Amino acid sequence: MKSLKNSILLFILYISAITTVNAQNLISAEELAGIYDDENVQVIWAGSNEGYRIHIKGAINMPYNELCNHQPVKNLVKTPEEMVQILGSKGISSDKTLVVYDDGVGKYAARLYWTLKYLGAKKVKMLDGNLPAWKNINGYITVSPTKTNPVVFNAAVDKKQLATINDVKDAIADASVIILDARPAEDFSGASEANSKNGHIPGAVNVDFENLKDENGLLKPKEELKTIFEGVGITPGKTIIIYCNSGIRASFVYLALKELNYPNLKVYDGSFLEWKLDANNKVEA
Repeated sequence: MKSLKNSILLFILYISAITTVNAQNLISAEELAGIYDDENVQVIWAGSNEGYRIHIKGAINMPYNELCNHQPVKNLVKTPEEMVQILGSKGISSDKTLVVYDDGVGKYAARLYWTLKYLGAKKVKMLDGNLPAWKNINGYITVSPTKTNPVVFNAAVDKKQLATINDVKDAIADASVIILDARPAEDFSGASEANSKNGHIPGAVNVDFENLKDENGLLKPKEELKTIFEGVGITPGKTIIIYCNSGIRASFVYLALKELNYPNLKVYDGSFLEWKLDANNKVEA
């Protein structure tokens, strides 16, 4: 009888852990360790093919840039039809809990997180602190590629997650929308030596995505994040359009705002590279 009670308690704790994880945008290494080998959980590597050589046991190799086109500028998402085919061929299922991670920089995992949210996946998480956090708890890593079978990835594209260049143009004169630049301050201000990064979209405010992480690469506590965003006038009642140079760092800021339950968020996929293609688009510095 005691054994039965213990088994029931463990099952309840397991179900509770799964339910809690599914309600989050981030998952800690400790939480992932408790569920990563569950058949309803898929861990996904978002970095380079080379970086996948050493990976979390069971992780699927899905470099974020394989879901991108690079014309007329780099890192534009492919069509939903193309992305669905690629994800399905990798064995990635939209019905499972999808945990994305990278080598620790966070922006590649966040980009894949945003892409999956754009495609309508409901249960997407980023491993907080990414691979270094997993190694810090002595999580199981391997060099053996994960074998998968093709599946059907069922997309329900959420167009509200993506901003076009016309959306940005309209937002410049719209007080209900904030344009948020996720690049370093020197790019935003025009002080960067790289001409392609000089200045910013008119009216934009600046939060460098790196400032949202602590010294261990973990997302800062919510109260600190709230202070950072509110310090530049970003409040939940506004629609926030986020951009960077090519839409990658913007995705990390998108995730951070998701953690604060900001309801109206968009990533400008073309970002500053696309904005500067047209000489008629104004740039502030």
